[in-house]
Amino acid sequence: MSEARAARHVALMPTRAAGLARLADFTLRMGAAYAAGRNHDAGPGAHGAVSGLSPWVRHRLVTEAEVIAAAEAAHGAGGAAKFVQEVLWRTYWKGWIEQRPAVWHDYKAAVARALADAAGEVAAVTAGRTGIACMDCWARELVDTGTLHNHARMWFASIWCFTLLLPWQLGADLFLRHLRDADAASNTLSWRWVAGLQTRGKPYIARAENIARYTGGRFNPVGELNEAPAPLPLGPPEPVVQLPEPVPPPQGRVALLIHEDDFLAETLPLGGAEVVAVGGIAVPHVRSAAGCAPLAASWARGALADGLHRAGRYFGVQAQAITDVGEWAEDTGCDTVISAYAPVGWTADRLAAAEQALADRGIRLHRLCRPWDSALWPHAQSGFFRVRGKGQTLTEVGAAPRHVVLCSP
Repeated sequence: MSEARAARHVALMPTRAAGLARLADFTLRMGAAYAAGRNHDAGPGAHGAVSGLSPWVRHRLVTEAEVIAAAEAAHGAGGAAKFVQEVLWRTYWKGWIEQRPAVWHDYKAAVARALADAAGEVAAVTAGRTGIACMDCWARELVDTGTLHNHARMWFASIWCFTLLLPWQLGADLFLRHLRDADAASNTLSWRWVAGLQTRGKPYIARAENIARYTGGRFNPVGELNEAPAPLPLGPPEPVVQLPEPVPPPQGRVALLIHEDDFLAETLPLGGAEVVAVGGIAVPHVRSAAGCAPLAASWARGALADGLHRAGRYFGVQAQAITDVGEWAEDTGCDTVISAYAPVGWTADRLAAAEQALADRGIRLHRLCRPWDSALWPHAQSGFFRVRGKGQTLTEVGAAPRHVVLCSP
């Protein structure tokens, strides 16, 4: 392996150390350079204008608060406003769908119904055989690298929905299976936004001129795209549920369970709880009825291994990957398992099933919500801007750094 290729391999490792290194490398570009270059897709391996931090933030190998704190330390309040806003969108999506979990469950049901009927069309897109050069290039990049530039994701989704006329749910499922940063909230709701279902009746339309401009002329699909599509049918408004009230952690001996939504156990606000064992689960294979691509699954399992290593060292206990939560918890001798709160998604679904298995053994599952989430999710009731304003206030008054560890482990 060449020295340059080896350096790229290390930089893409699913570890906190690699995420912190990426954060440090990109911090000086979070201001004006990011705002000017963020929409430009220069092609695979040439996305230097964007941070590429999403896979680490998605698994909380690096937290949203750490990233925003770094941006504001380097560029001052407002100096990296566009970058900070993009980080806060992730929190907004999670808070929004947490209050409307039926959206996730309806999406999963729609995928299960539609997969068989459109298997051939999905396979053709995945293999890069649509005949639309930009779409085929993006499909190959997605499959080969497990990532895609954000602007290309928007174009891809729009062409999928309005030119290829495929169900948006199957496009979201394709992304969910292949992306290293796949996130139930961001992925599902971003596809709904493109389809005109999230901001109701206002779809995002991919236009040849826009693609040509922001790909530097690499693509110019004039005459190939449907730029005046009929709107997708709107369903009834999504039912809203109450967010759970944050509950302080229990005292005494507990087993700590880490998972794909939060691999930074050493910064959880555990209070006086004594961690005597750490277990970890990563279940990327249940993302979709069609499973998970090997590259994305490998990333999640690598992040789990890193999270377990750090947690075991920090708490001074055995840390192990587990498959049967109930059996593991029973073996620890604890009557309480603490887990970071898993927002709506496949991990939360798996934990709901595990909770019953624990209860059958007389063991309680305590979900611990981080202060960042409990402070911001309630503001994700309608539009984004309440979360943006509250997130900036949290950073300004110093609330966010209370659960931040900026040093490398």
